Amino acid sequence: MEDLAGRVAVVTGAASGIGRALARRFGARGMRVVVADVEAGLLEETAATVRAAGADVLAVPTDVADGVAVAALADATLGAFGKVHVVCNNAGVFVGGASWDVSTAEYAWVLGVNVWGVIHGIRTFVPILLAQGEPGHIVNTASMAALTSGPYAGPYAMTKHAVLGLSETLHHELRMAGAPVGVSVLCPEAIRTGIATSERNRPADVGDAAADTAAGALVREALATTTAAGLSPDVMADRIEAAIRTDRFYVLGEDDWRRCCDVRLEDIRLGRNPTFTVPEVLR
Repeated sequence: MEDLAGRVAVVTGAASGIGRALARRFGARGMRVVVADVEAGLLEETAATVRAAGADVLAVPTDVADGVAVAALADATLGAFGKVHVVCNNAGVFVGGASWDVSTAEYAWVLGVNVWGVIHGIRTFVPILLAQGEPGHIVNTASMAALTSGPYAGPYAMTKHAVLGLSETLHHELRMAGAPVGVSVLCPEAIRTGIATSERNRPADVGDAAADTAAGALVREALATTTAAGLSPDVMADRIEAAIRTDRFYVLGEDDWRRCCDVRLEDIRLGRNPTFTVPEVLR
């Protein structure tokens, strides 16, 4: 979909980070933008930024783990702009710690946002895109954690693997249907976002069991350090814009992160045990 001007984009997780960068980029390209997030105050800041640059924007506070809320997001989008063309299922959260220390409530929370958020986005918006019969594009945010493996990030890694698998399946289904709708899966490396402080949006009844362990504290500190030194979210906006325009599916991290991915793929190809390898930035 080379021509973005005049089309409508929906971005979840838009209150900060990659979501905010995507919203700003789409607005700069002449798109009408709908932004969604659970953080209503920061969401309004995103909307104000996009609006100040001259774009039409609608802010809809949304918990993507709630299918009813995502359906309401679609209704609001159609009510305001009549159509939708680009949907970015971008919202995500993180819990770290040993797999056996993470509580079932924490697993459920991460699965709810990272996996069910994408499921609800697909189930809600893909039928609309198909009914329109116009060029469209779905962007699902995964992670380089969807293509690599490491300790103390089990809930996050498993959800991102799920997003990658679902996105690949969706790509095949839309191609078999002959639909003019593309799919991209964004797999960022270390990016300057607020994911290291995901607990700010954690429901009160979920608790924070993993963070009280040595492994949980270690991975949280490491994540905060690497994201603080990471790439600008605008780099992800560059990659996604290019992927939408060229209908590219895999939008992957570069350099050392790709090396780790290659090592894992070679483990699988050879049937050997998983190799513990991490990018230089995490050492």
